[in-house]
Amino acid sequence: MFDKLFRNLCALTALALAAGAASAQARPAATAFPTKPVKIIVAAAAGSSPDAIGRRLATGLGAAWNQPVLIENVAGLGGITGTDRAAKQPPDGYTFVVSTIGAMSVSGSLMQMPYDPDKDLAPVSLLMSMPNLLVVHPSVPVTSVKELVAYVKQNPGKLRYGHPGTGTSNHLSGELLQMMAGIKMQGVPYKSSAQMMTDLLAGHYEVLFHNSSVVLPHADAGKAKVLGITALERSPALPQVPTVADAGGIPGFAVSAWWGLYAPAGTPPDIIAKVSADVAAVLAQPENKSWVEKQAGTVGGGTPAQLGAFRAAETKKWRELIKSANIKAE
Repeated sequence: MFDKLFRNLCALTALALAAGAASAQARPAATAFPTKPVKIIVAAAAGSSPDAIGRRLATGLGAAWNQPVLIENVAGLGGITGTDRAAKQPPDGYTFVVSTIGAMSVSGSLMQMPYDPDKDLAPVSLLMSMPNLLVVHPSVPVTSVKELVAYVKQNPGKLRYGHPGTGTSNHLSGELLQMMAGIKMQGVPYKSSAQMMTDLLAGHYEVLFHNSSVVLPHADAGKAKVLGITALERSPALPQVPTVADAGGIPGFAVSAWWGLYAPAGTPPDIIAKVSADVAAVLAQPENKSWVEKQAGTVGGGTPAQLGAFRAAETKKWRELIKSANIKAE
């Protein structure tokens, strides 16, 4: 009897070992990863800030891995479309996504989402964060945030502000300004950041919160007026630009965009750990660190757990604001 039990146990053990070996063959070990091209979905249009940091990341990782790292831009719904596409990819370690504050921490409080950020995606690394600049079309007769607030109060609902989707940092900046300053503007959503910028320059709307890398060239050319930055302190990269909080007499006003790298849930933890460490090394390269800081941004890095905790804190912060300000999806 014991011989039979022993033989059965040996057979089961052999089957388990064979299954484990097959699984190990199917799943690439982190030490050998990657053995083929890797794809990074950027949940934003080409030429946008998420695209710019994504392409820098792809260049650095491709050199470190000696494998092509391909960028696929999937814009739409403030990052939701591209993030949803990534969430539905095989969790084999060969697809990642550069996702946004809106798609990961804000939009879930405003609408029904096609994915669950907690269950369908695994954090890898925070890439960078960046405040927005408040700019207006030259036709608006103001030169400061205080003058803008006064003008809007005298002309409620007349001015329009553009944004690339509900829940984006651009949208949140406009909504927060209205709530804290007690003013009313019209929101104008766009499908792409490029069209949004084009329409501001053409005067199709008047107010925009956007990244410095996008708006400063136009401001330098006299096609837009910079009134403030959405950080709590002035940026060393733009010392001449006051904070919206100070320039508008709106204490505590602050909004920052941020972008993180995620993988489909179920991606092997050892691969996620390797990619996270390699991303940190790429972000720490002097040319990349300098580029981020010149955009008035802050370099990311850190562990998957740190990104997870950061995203959770941001989700809580914006959920409470959305509820208290009664912000609705447009």
